[in-house]
Amino acid sequence: MRGSYEGIGQWAATFACGQVEEGQMVKISGNGQVSACGAGDGFCGQVLSVGRDGGACAVALGGMVTAGYSGTAPSLGWCGLAADADGSVQASSAGRGYLVVDVDESAGTVTFVL
Repeated sequence: MRGSYEGIGQWAATFACGQVEEGQMVKISGNGQVSACGAGDGFCGQVLSVGRDGGACAVALGGMVTAGYSGTAPSLGWCGLAADADGSVQASSAGRGYLVVDVDESAGTVTFVL
């Protein structure tokens, strides 16, 4: 049986936002505001939920998260990650280092510490 890392050490804040979706990686785009990342962007966190009107969202800023990845599977241990163009992450030698604890190649997901 695989372990679950869901929500371990997670903390979040509420931000104003534009068009973002749950599970998407986002970046700070203004005072108290986040937006979708472009390919290669650094990210501040992952959207946990979006308000009914779409004007605010809760963003995980720390703790463990699971995100989709594109391209080459990230390596376990310390690995550079950056956003991809679809709201997921990609392995990147230029990206900030994150502690990757699980890579599920069949599901295309990676679990890491923000």
